[in-house]
Amino acid sequence: MSGLIAKRIVVPVDFSKMSLDAVDQALEIVENEGSIDVIHVLSTLPAMEYGNLYGTVTDETRIEHVKKNLRERLSDAKHAATTIHVSIGDAGREITSFAEREHADLIVIPSHGYGFVKHILLGSVAERVVRLAHCPVLVLRN
Repeated sequence: MSGLIAKRIVVPVDFSKMSLDAVDQALEIVENEGSIDVIHVLSTLPAMEYGNLYGTVTDETRIEHVKKNLRERLSDAKHAATTIHVSIGDAGREITSFAEREHADLIVIPSHGYGFVKHILLGSVAERVVRLAHCPVLVLRN
């Protein structure tokens, strides 16, 4: 992608094909000169969740499970420049806070393009990231 220079790119991943494709798009932008931080944000478990009640699911086990799955999905040699991070909280806020802490030059995020009603009901992580980000955000549409 000519004209776009970024040494450090953050790519939020939700395990959808679009988000994994966004990692590949970020690889094209950064080429061999930078790094890519892949981040997945888990929601906070409700106190009455069975795993919480019985102590079988902890934040640590959830994070390790996600990291393992991401390592498997991003195991190709082309993904060697990626670093995997997992956070817990509000996705939009966690992504932008992480990008700011890591001094990211760019955030590459897919937009699922939900219709108006779904957007009103579900909100949009991409929209929140665009509003809160300290750096440029590249929103990818399919």
